[in-house]
Amino acid sequence: MRPRTLDEFAGQAHIVGPGQLLRRAIEADRITSVILYGPPGTGKTALAHLIASATRAHVEQLNATAAGVAEVRDTLRRATERARLQGQRTLLFIDEIHRFNKAQQDVLMPDVEQGNPILIGATTFNPFFALAPALLSRSIVCEFKPLSEADIIVLLRRALADSARGLGQQRAHVDEDALAHVARVCDGDARRALNALEVAALTTAKGPDGVVRVTLAAVESSIQKKAVVYDQAGDAHYDTISAFIKSMRGSDPHAALYWLAKMLYAGEDPRFIARRIVICAAEDVGMADPQALVVATAAMHALEYVGLPEGRIPLAEATVYVASAPKSNAAYLGLEAATADVQAGRTLEVPSDLKDASYRSAKQLGRGVGYKYAHHYARHHVEQAYIPTSTVYYRPTDLGQEKLIKAWLKSLGRLGEPAGSSSQSQ
Repeated sequence: MRPRTLDEFAGQAHIVGPGQLLRRAIEADRITSVILYGPPGTGKTALAHLIASATRAHVEQLNATAAGVAEVRDTLRRATERARLQGQRTLLFIDEIHRFNKAQQDVLMPDVEQGNPILIGATTFNPFFALAPALLSRSIVCEFKPLSEADIIVLLRRALADSARGLGQQRAHVDEDALAHVARVCDGDARRALNALEVAALTTAKGPDGVVRVTLAAVESSIQKKAVVYDQAGDAHYDTISAFIKSMRGSDPHAALYWLAKMLYAGEDPRFIARRIVICAAEDVGMADPQALVVATAAMHALEYVGLPEGRIPLAEATVYVASAPKSNAAYLGLEAATADVQAGRTLEVPSDLKDASYRSAKQLGRGVGYKYAHHYARHHVEQAYIPTSTVYYRPTDLGQEKLIKAWLKSLGRLGEPAGSSSQSQ
């Protein structure tokens, strides 16, 4: 059911819709090197074949999972000879181009830079992670989006009506709720939707009138466990963990649990997830609820003790705790500010009264002389300078536990202002 014309192409109107740059280039046979990037089943290979059928250039095709450097060199040599002897350009379609290593990409670059061959690369990986910058700079990157449910239903109806390439000869009738279910659960993947429709139609017995009636129950059984689009070395890995962290930081435990479930379902390393929860507890919850770090660390250790699948439960508890806790990154910002001072060369000498006085003759050098032991004073605190600067690095907020910390430091005069004075909430 691959589209034969651009008018049959479903979805991606932002790329190949009427008047769009890529469509105009295809119709005028003025295509330049293009990287087609997006999730499976969204039309990348289909569009590459449409470009191949519309061009007057000679078409060569390689699959990056099988082609080595020698085969790439041989293809480029033929393209050069074809241009020299026949004056004909070559269009080189490389599927799964992210599988090419640096050496293979380097072999391509000089010829692609000269405009022959014209490179059409298809990839499910973010090309800005997977491909060399020099190759990207010579190509237009077109990002494909998951197909809408309406687009999927159009493709399904087309497959049911097409007797030559589809299921027309099966005389299949699919209930509207069954079509809607396939379109919804395939998550914008046309290939998955068509496969599910085919399985349902071919495994449903014909009625007395010879018509195959496909019900909702039939398509539900034809779509078993979903293969989540998730590669631990690629784009989905980074995007999903980013959404997970931002959901916890944004105090949305519902969203955080969903992204946690998706990662675990897809086979993400649970230790990686646990480490990110610990980091979020320290960086984003911070002193607003110091217990968050304790819970996150306990979940990480519990995961090591019990493993999966039970280890999912402490991960879920830690996720909910961190997401629901009040947030403050004041400690983190204070560390960053102090680090910036150190990196800028502002290295301060340790005051003599704070220096180590445990060795013989230390006092002869003035080490530790004048130091006041805090526990000898009321409230276990004594006014004393611990750094030769008045810079304030830690600015506690008025949220959660940190509000109490702020009040205590204020009473000690450790907020960069005299004890008992008023201060603006952070």
